[in-house]
Amino acid sequence: MLKANLVIMAALAALTISLFALLNRPAEEPVWPARVQGVAFSPFRADQSPFTGNLPSAVDIDADLALLQDKIFAVRTYTLEGDQIQIPHLAQARGINVALGIWIDDERGDNEDELQRLFQVANKYRNVVRVIVGNEVVLRGDIPIDEMIAYLDRVREKVRAPVSTAEPWHVWLKYPELVNHVDYLAVHMLPYWEGVSVSEAVEYVVARFNELRTAFPDKPIVITEVGWPSNGRIRKGAVASEANEAIFLRQFLARAQKEKYVYYIMEAFDQPWKTEAEGSVGAYWGVYNVDRQPKFAFNEPVVKVPNWRILAGISVALSVFIFALLLLDSNTLRKRGRGFLALVVYTIATASVWIIYDYTHQYLTLGTIIVGILLLIGMTGVMVVLLAEAHEWVEAHWVKSRRRDFRPVSVDLARLPLVSIHVPAYNEPPAMVIETLNALARLDYPRYEVILIDNNTKDPNVWQPVQAHCAKLGEHFRFFHVDPMSGFKAGALNFALQQTAPEAQIIAVIDSDYTVEPNWLRDLAPAFLDRPRLAIVQAPQDYRDGEQSAFKAMCYTEYAGFFQIGMITRNERNAIIQHGTMTLIRRTVLEEVGGWAQWCITEDAELGLRIFESGYEALYLPKSYGRGLMPDNFADYKKQRFRWAYGSVQIMRRHLNHLMHFSRGPLSYGQRYHFVAGWLPWLADSMNFLFNLAALGWSIAMIVAPRAVDPPLIVFSILPLALFSFKIAKLVYLYRVRIKASVGQTIAAAVAGLALSHTISLAMLSGFITTGKPFFRTPKCAHNAALLKALLDCRDEVILMLALWTTVFGVALRQDVQNLDLLLWIIVLLVQSVPYLAALVVSLISALPSLPARLIGDEPANPQLPAHALGPQSSHPQSHQVAQ
Repeated sequence: MLKANLVIMAALAALTISLFALLNRPAEEPVWPARVQGVAFSPFRADQSPFTGNLPSAVDIDADLALLQDKIFAVRTYTLEGDQIQIPHLAQARGINVALGIWIDDERGDNEDELQRLFQVANKYRNVVRVIVGNEVVLRGDIPIDEMIAYLDRVREKVRAPVSTAEPWHVWLKYPELVNHVDYLAVHMLPYWEGVSVSEAVEYVVARFNELRTAFPDKPIVITEVGWPSNGRIRKGAVASEANEAIFLRQFLARAQKEKYVYYIMEAFDQPWKTEAEGSVGAYWGVYNVDRQPKFAFNEPVVKVPNWRILAGISVALSVFIFALLLLDSNTLRKRGRGFLALVVYTIATASVWIIYDYTHQYLTLGTIIVGILLLIGMTGVMVVLLAEAHEWVEAHWVKSRRRDFRPVSVDLARLPLVSIHVPAYNEPPAMVIETLNALARLDYPRYEVILIDNNTKDPNVWQPVQAHCAKLGEHFRFFHVDPMSGFKAGALNFALQQTAPEAQIIAVIDSDYTVEPNWLRDLAPAFLDRPRLAIVQAPQDYRDGEQSAFKAMCYTEYAGFFQIGMITRNERNAIIQHGTMTLIRRTVLEEVGGWAQWCITEDAELGLRIFESGYEALYLPKSYGRGLMPDNFADYKKQRFRWAYGSVQIMRRHLNHLMHFSRGPLSYGQRYHFVAGWLPWLADSMNFLFNLAALGWSIAMIVAPRAVDPPLIVFSILPLALFSFKIAKLVYLYRVRIKASVGQTIAAAVAGLALSHTISLAMLSGFITTGKPFFRTPKCAHNAALLKALLDCRDEVILMLALWTTVFGVALRQDVQNLDLLLWIIVLLVQSVPYLAALVVSLISALPSLPARLIGDEPANPQLPAHALGPQSSHPQSHQVAQ
């Protein structure tokens, strides 16, 4: 297989490099002129901002003018605040003309100060060739237009240079009365803001210029801002990038020379402070970055990512490393599985490299650093979950054979060990428990005893009929009623262990609702013979009431996943999850490790891990030998899953040292991998809940302050969408292809699993901050909830669903939904509401027991599995939802 792996890696490496090369083909563009007519000039450094009062000094200004003096003819300014009043003087010494601007807004006192500074210097310097009173004042609506006209008339009376106010092209068309009060049209042409693609941007500028010239033929037109940002959000067809900035400006400058335009490029230097007023894109309009370095090539062909070869090399190296890790102990994978896994790995690695590269190419502030750290953590989590899901996918579907195949064998009856079957019960319906006991009485096995422990049941009418029935079944059935008893189910099982016959070698445990097959012990108990290191033999959980209602049919299909794929793949590396039913345990090992853990509410899974840590083995046979009862309503379904998820965190916290220790220790790397990877989807659910809270907060801010708060970066939308889509694709594929589930069963499994996401997230988060949640018993033969009760059972989910939908509506009203980043964010909010909607749907279905199971599918999604199911024909999706 080494040769095949090398071929796959080489092929995908070549594909990765080819894609990078294809996307970064050099583009020939017109060369940059030796000197451009003018640039917009704001001399602020990285740590300076007009909002903080930290303004550029005269030294800063002169240094910038010195850098520009042999590259431009003129600068256009915006204010005379601070030392910027010296720009005409400093520029004149450098041979640079000035289009002198003052800032006008709704602060009348500040406006008057600006006017006085203008009157002080405008006529003093001959290099002041134009005056600009205000920048986009009418567009912002800062003052009434009549007041703006009064400012213009007042300035025209006092300065000799031509006077105008700077506005986007459409403002001049909308307010033609302004034209009679200016000497020329100071026009902003910024096609990015209007969502025009870079390929059409220059022609768009020409068309708007001609439109203005036609409307106002007697007025000179000066383009006082024209440019393209090098970073920022996508607006419709406009993509901000260094390459697009270079392409637009080089094309425009060539066209401007041909059309004889008077223009000022927007702008000389990047201005990070503008993010507070214009959003993230405001910082990135400069020809030079904030460190005064050119951002793109002026004369050479334009390449989107000049150092793409380095990025491609890092992507390939990271991919090879991850792919090699995932192939450890995966010798049975077919070539197609390896190819699929390699494709996923290379996609994830390349995306990770690109995301980090793109994010670090922005001006980092404390805020962006914090966001970047959160992004890195979230991205790492998503990538790890995706890799674990992909690895499970290929190991479920594309394997040549199973390495730990277990088939029942016949042995001499005299060799069969005595099995002590322990049945814990608490407040269970007597008829149900009696049915369980009758099934045990029919076992085709010569040597066994049954110990039923009823703990803490208060009503004698519940436990006494069971006691009487045990007496009828004979001396091999022993009944114990203990009240009070601590330790929940684990306490009852430890008590039963103390009552076990001394000669019993195997302990079997089933729940009190299970009816077992007669051949259960005959098939599984012989596995312990001649295998002294074998401590656990596990059969799957299965259920007999899946055809009772549509709700139970949904639960049945959702449960089925783990036992037909997760347990099978885990068995390959001796890493199964032990269940508290249908399990057989070597007695000496159970006693050696200290019995059942009464501190853990998932004592079964915890015991299995403890046994592995002691160096023993476990086997899983994916064949049903017993069937129990499922929860009767959504509330009980949630309580059961909460217990499993909360217990997994208890186990994680107690056994973290064994799981994460870098030395080999008692656990193999494969065992550690499966236990950690098995918890990842539930950890992802908990992080997803926190993400939803943050998403709601961000979206509310977008609604309250639409101009100040941008949609989140596209990557924050792509990551959850990618994870959701991949997991759904995996589920659908494996249910349909491996389990042969119908479309209805597949949808039912997906909806039922999604409905538990919120419950799992709360359980996981609660598990990290608390230590002693009580044991939640799953009631059997309970009543179905009424519709009102069903709504109350999912009230938290409904509230979150409505909150997400409300923010979608509000964001759509307040923001431009044509922008890609906003459209993706709306899609994210809707997708994030799907689990909450699923919870509502499942809860309502559970309240309608008359809905027939056939609505979900005609046949069970988990038929009786033959022993050979351990081979490549046995596989199934729904990762680890039922594991713990």
